[in-house]
Amino acid sequence: MRPPPWVVRRPVFVAVILVVAALSGPATVIAAVIGAPLAVAARLGGPPVRWRPLRIAATAVVYSWLETAALVACFGLWVARPVLDRPRYLAAHVALLRRALEVLRGAVERIMGFVLRLEEPPEPFGLATAGPVIVASRHGGIGDSFLLVQLLLSRWGRTPRVVLKDALRLDPALDVMLGRIGACFIPAARDAGSGVTDRVRDFAASLGPGDALLIFPEGGNYTPRRRIRAIENLRRRGHGTFATLAEQMPHVLPPRPDGLLAAMAALPTAPVSIIAHTGFDDLVDARSVWAALPLADRPLRLRWWTERPGEVPDGDEERLRWLLVQWAIVDEWIDARATPPERPAVPAHRPAVDPPSVADRPSVADPPPVGDRPGGGPGSQSASGRPHNGTG
Repeated sequence: MRPPPWVVRRPVFVAVILVVAALSGPATVIAAVIGAPLAVAARLGGPPVRWRPLRIAATAVVYSWLETAALVACFGLWVARPVLDRPRYLAAHVALLRRALEVLRGAVERIMGFVLRLEEPPEPFGLATAGPVIVASRHGGIGDSFLLVQLLLSRWGRTPRVVLKDALRLDPALDVMLGRIGACFIPAARDAGSGVTDRVRDFAASLGPGDALLIFPEGGNYTPRRRIRAIENLRRRGHGTFATLAEQMPHVLPPRPDGLLAAMAALPTAPVSIIAHTGFDDLVDARSVWAALPLADRPLRLRWWTERPGEVPDGDEERLRWLLVQWAIVDEWIDARATPPERPAVPAHRPAVDPPSVADRPSVADPPPVGDRPGGGPGSQSASGRPHNGTG
């Protein structure tokens, strides 16, 4: 279901945010009062207190007030629009988004115990270049898109131009800020038409120096159930080879290549950065998040590497095979960092199946899986900084 028009959704959801902001403060006080006796008991030798209700209520306070402050600032920028030229107007929204996400990340670190372990290549080519860059990330766990946008802004100095689901327009502040900065909101796969790929291509062609196109080729957040459904869907549609390959990749969803390939065609000289991360893969619903709090003992590990323009092949078929290899690297990198209980069961024998050709690949609604795994010794890296296997 697509979100309602902005004249409907913005007033409604702004009102919802204001109500949440008004109620979250008292909820935090109540949670603190209830948890205080438990904290005292813990200090006296009782079971440790994890403060889950208080952590959740406090995070809701921060988020709702950040939403409110961002919307007020956006309104002020709209009022000042006649005296601001386009570059200053855009820069003001980029700075506002950067600050909001920095505050949100800081609050989550302090309240939820969030820890990021960033593994960067020795030579950070790509995200440090002046021209536009394409960033293709796996999608797994809560809040990864917020974190990636924050890193693009604050650490790598990039203006994020995001390809994301139009359901995120239901967040009022994101709707306004990303809409003004420039984002490509696309419908869910079941509602997507044939024009989605063209929209992504046109969107990528609009990027300028300092921009980063952030795209999630998997098309959705990883869950074991979603992965099984994707494999079953591939078999039902007659893509048995794709399904067999997908079964060999237990940590990722089969990527949908059309959007990324369209972006690469529109930006043929842009480097492509691949982002892998793991740590929150099993946080797929409210129950699993509740059980994991606080998060201090389960850091989010993130690794990225960049393929230079000369390293990315030409032609759709060659680029499809290249994408399958990149996703195989992502899968093996995650596998190397998963503790034994977290590792899904995989077949004892992994058949050697070549990636299908472009002519045989499914449409946008049928994502193709990853393919052949590259070689390389333990810990080895390519010139681009990518690991040749999961131990790099």
